[in-house]
Amino acid sequence: MPRPIKTLLFSTLFPSSVRPVHGIFVETRLRELLKTGEVETKVVAPVPWFPFSGKRFGEYGQFAATPGFEHRNGIEVFHPRYFLPPKIGMNLAPHTLAACALPTIRKLLHEGFDFDLIDAHYYYPDGIAAGIIARQLGKPFVVTARGTDLNLIPQHAYPRKLIVQTAAAAHASIGVCKALMDSLAGLGAAPKNLHVFRNGVDLERFSPEEASLARTKLSLPDDRTILLSVGHLVERKGHHIAIEALSKLPEDVLLVIAGSGPERQSLAVLAGKLGVADKVRFTGQLENSELRSWYSAADALVLCSSREGWANVLLESMACGTPVIATNIWGTPEVVSTPVAGRLMDDRTPAALALSFAALFADYPSRADVRAHAEKFSWEATTAAQLALFRSMTGA
Repeated sequence: MPRPIKTLLFSTLFPSSVRPVHGIFVETRLRELLKTGEVETKVVAPVPWFPFSGKRFGEYGQFAATPGFEHRNGIEVFHPRYFLPPKIGMNLAPHTLAACALPTIRKLLHEGFDFDLIDAHYYYPDGIAAGIIARQLGKPFVVTARGTDLNLIPQHAYPRKLIVQTAAAAHASIGVCKALMDSLAGLGAAPKNLHVFRNGVDLERFSPEEASLARTKLSLPDDRTILLSVGHLVERKGHHIAIEALSKLPEDVLLVIAGSGPERQSLAVLAGKLGVADKVRFTGQLENSELRSWYSAADALVLCSSREGWANVLLESMACGTPVIATNIWGTPEVVSTPVAGRLMDDRTPAALALSFAALFADYPSRADVRAHAEKFSWEATTAAQLALFRSMTGA
């Protein structure tokens, strides 16, 4: 058997004990890769520097509370701090990110972890910083694009310039959906260096529970049609659209919103203003492992995002046997590719959501068929493709 490949995973998108669901999709892909026994990894996941911890400081307080080092699922994770000044932070971030991480990475090398390659996630600023670090250390690197990093940030001139330069220097660029790699090619990246490794779904963690039992466990009514909207409570996730659509949906519909974020209060105010407060329930932040029961209890997942690379919640819901209603953006049509999976909204509007709801429930699929669709998206193909790419980079 060939020797294990040693990789350094570099990304600001990685969970911590303080933010356990932040970047969970990056950790999940890594966990699946490590299951092969063919890779050894340490993680460097920088967080912005902030002097004060505490809930009153919101997300910045969480940055301050993040430990400098921790073990997660048997993986060593380092959290060096980087300077992220307000307003001008976007342009400086790749450089401060690289500068803060280099001492930690050099220490790992000095202590004997002579990694073969840098596996960076999120193109800007993380991938740019990884390119700077790789150049200084003489290591090959690969960058995975995940959504906003290529469907929004390149609208800014300086980040776009650095993204193009980094794509040219990287051994390879990976997209979690084809649309992202098409976007990078449109910026001028060489197609031969572009790969699509779609996120899979953990079919053991996300499997169907009996809907009525799940509802009983979660204190949800058994005589309502339940829609579930999962994600950070910010505008781009579109929870407000689901709330606004309630007046256009059948009277028995209950909307459950799972997540936390800055719009929690404004969403509650919106529901009250529209007279649908009794039809909306907020769960607060949930652990990834808790979502199985909520997916199983729901009749459909709704995802009204304005931007998504590859939304893991779609496959997680389907793996639990629950179909989805989602905006028709980026990688989403690659997931919702058949009526069995659910429906795509024609527009990102409450009216379009209501139309998709009607279409889905007029021809509602069996939960077994929805689960079977999700089973086509296991991690095996992506893990095998990663291993092949990493071996081509290292000769291992």
